[in-house]
Amino acid sequence: MLNSLRQIFRRPKAPVKLSAVPEGERYYVVGDVHGRFDLFDALRRAIEEDDGASPQASSTVVLLGDLVDRGPHSAGVIAAAREWQGLRPLRCLAGNHEEMFLDSFEDKDVLRHFLKHGGRETIMSYGISRKDLDALTLGELQRELTRLIPEGDRAFLQSLDEMIVAGDYVFVHAGVDPTRAIDDQSRGDLLWIRERFLRHPDPLSHVIVHGHTIFEDIEHRGHRIGIDTGAFRTGVLTALVLDGTQQRYIQAVDTDGTITIRHTGGIS
Repeated sequence: MLNSLRQIFRRPKAPVKLSAVPEGERYYVVGDVHGRFDLFDALRRAIEEDDGASPQASSTVVLLGDLVDRGPHSAGVIAAAREWQGLRPLRCLAGNHEEMFLDSFEDKDVLRHFLKHGGRETIMSYGISRKDLDALTLGELQRELTRLIPEGDRAFLQSLDEMIVAGDYVFVHAGVDPTRAIDDQSRGDLLWIRERFLRHPDPLSHVIVHGHTIFEDIEHRGHRIGIDTGAFRTGVLTALVLDGTQQRYIQAVDTDGTITIRHTGGIS
């Protein structure tokens, strides 16, 4: 009898609120490209095909940063991103590798660090050979950077966003400081944070979509979604598609030199 009364008077569970982007909008959020122009170009075409085949919506592409370094064709990725931005709504976030690249023009210590973390490949993608690059002192290389890198590319990288809010989602490169409000984040954390953010187990004010840290597969933790699937290393470049409360994925996958497109359903 007592158990029956408890069942009758038990408070109903509140419905689970599903995270959503604003009504009538669709977002294609692309993880770290790192110089893999081949994957980026294939994914770009797949996104446009998907957008054309989907219900009418105002769609925006968001690049999560780290377009450059490690992979072989950073110059081509930047050129493609700039071109794509001229054809459709596209916003690009600054990654820590873009920050190192830009700071290398003025700071020799940063340039030295940049070269050790994939910057050598970025510089060579602008047309200098490894032999000629290795023959330069840091000072000479800084002067060569000014000659090699088009002013338009530098201006594009200097214009990148730090954070984008879309409904219940926040898009950032690395993550956020979980102890601070979304509108009180530092640039350093948005571009560089790792363990303090990744180890945080509890819900945040928004679902954080981020790159920066490579995962073998998409890292979906409820309060954060990591979509850096290590394009330069694994040959997999991932885009998260957000449409209403729906989450799904498009991936460009390199298998022994052949690139295919993979569509997978997510959570809705």
